[in-house]
Order: sequence, then structure tokens, then C-alpha cells
Amino acid sequence: MLTFLLKRTLYALISLLVITLIVFSLSHLSGNPLDALLPDDATPAQIEQVTRHLGLDRPIWVQYLTFLQNAAVGDFGDSLKWKGQTAAEVVWQRLPATLQLGGLALLISIVVALPLGVMAAVYKNTALDAVATVIALLGQSLPAFWLGLVLMWIFAVILGWFPTSGYGGLSHMILPAIAMAWFQVAALTRLTRSAMLEVLDAEYIKLARVKGVRERSVIWKHAFRNAAIVPVTYFGVLAGSLLTGSVVIETVFNWPGTGWLAITAIQGRDFPVVQTVVLFFALLFLLANLIVDILYALIDPRIRNT
Repeated sequence: MLTFLLKRTLYALISLLVITLIVFSLSHLSGNPLDALLPDDATPAQIEQVTRHLGLDRPIWVQYLTFLQNAAVGDFGDSLKWKGQTAAEVVWQRLPATLQLGGLALLISIVVALPLGVMAAVYKNTALDAVATVIALLGQSLPAFWLGLVLMWIFAVILGWFPTSGYGGLSHMILPAIAMAWFQVAALTRLTRSAMLEVLDAEYIKLARVKGVRERSVIWKHAFRNAAIVPVTYFGVLAGSLLTGSVVIETVFNWPGTGWLAITAIQGRDFPVVQTVVLFFALLFLLANLIVDILYALIDPRIRNT
């Protein structure tokens, strides 16, 4: 088990290293950062001074190693838009809002999708199965930003049940969390239903029923445990996409998280903050997938030997 975890952690670190190289390369391809730092009437002496201060006169590989060394200790430079703050500080301040919203959306996805997918498979070709199919179809067809606007119009403007936008308590989080989770509920429901249908036709499930095992135990203890590896596979994508998908939803609902921060930083050409947000999202993806690998090993011991 320890060897398996070490291998997966090593793969995650290699992936993170490649991501830092991509982020560094894209930041240089996006243009000269001096254009955002200096006014149009900057003198050659000012340009030379800032170039030397930022290390832009060094070879590109030296710049990358410096970037990598600074990133390892959380130093991504100073924000260009939020004066007096580092890029890491700006992102760190917005992080709790994104984790709150993404966490609630993740909870909604799991609590709704898993039972719905299991019941849709158990009661195949019934009204419940039809409802699950419709939810899955609509969930994967409706854009998140459009759904967010519709939810805001109906439940905030017309009915007045929730605030239209802004940061606050649970009432402020419900509409954006539902808009974020809807697509993932649809995808996870379909995956769970398909996996359960395959497992329920297995011989050991039929044998368990013949031996008189309670139906609840057959479904949740025997069938779902073996089918769980499919939705668990999707968990890494689910967790990462819910947090990175907050870029659109946070903008629609004016939620001051890292997604809203990324849009604001791009508009203000705040490259250090953009780099920090991208690396933060990448780290979340890698962490989520590492958790998935660990859950793999717990669910199916055979995977530990791979």
C-alpha cells in the first residue's frame, strides 16, 4: 500500500512540475509584463531598471528556475492590481469563499446523484428511472451560467426566496451551488446507474438473493460497493471541475471567490494573480485525483499491486 501511495504521489509531483512549465511559458507568450507595469511614456532608464529588478534580462531557463524556486515557497510576486499585496495573499483571501461554494456544490452532487443513480438502476424502466433520465438529460444540456440566471430570476427576483447575488450565509450560497452542481449531478447519476445495472446482473448478486440476503444489503453492501469504483473515478474530475467551474458561476452571482478573482485579474492584466489562480486550480485537480487513487486502493485491493 505504501509503495502504491508513493508512486501516485510521485506522478502527481511530476504532473505539477509540467503544469508549472506550461504556466511559465504561457505567461511569457502572453506579452511583455513591462507593458502592464510601466506607463507608455516610461524612459529607457526606467525600463532597464524594472527589467533588471524582475530578472527579465536573464536567460529563460534561469527565469524558470527562479519562478520554480519562488513557487515552491508560495512566492508568486506582487499583485499589479491590488497594490501592497502579494499574489498569494490576494488568492488566499478569496480561497474560503470558493471552498464554501464548491464544497456545498460537491455535497449536493454526491447526496443527490448517488442515491438517484442507484434507485434508477434498481427500479429500471419505472417512473423513478424516467425522472433520473430527464434530470441527467437536462443537466448535461443546460449551460451553468444560463441555469444560474434562470434560478436567479425565478427564486430571487420573482419569488424573493433568496438574494440575487453577493457574498453571505447559506441563503446566498444555495442558488450558485445548485447551478454549479446540476451538470455534475446529471453526469454522476448516469455513471452510477450504468455501473449498478452491470453489477446487478452479476452472478454473485443473484446468488446473494437466492441465499436470502436482505435486499437492502444486496444493493448497498454487495452491489454498490463493487459499482462504486466507476463514480469514484469521476470524483477527481467532479471535485476539480466544481471548483474551476466557479469562474463562471462566481461571475454570474458576484461571488467573491477565486473564480471571480481570475476574471478580474485577467481584465486588469494582473499576471502574477492569474498564474497563482491557475496553479491553485491545478493543485486542487491533482489533489482530488490523488484522493481518488487512494480510494481505488481501499475499494479494490487488486489495484494496490499496479
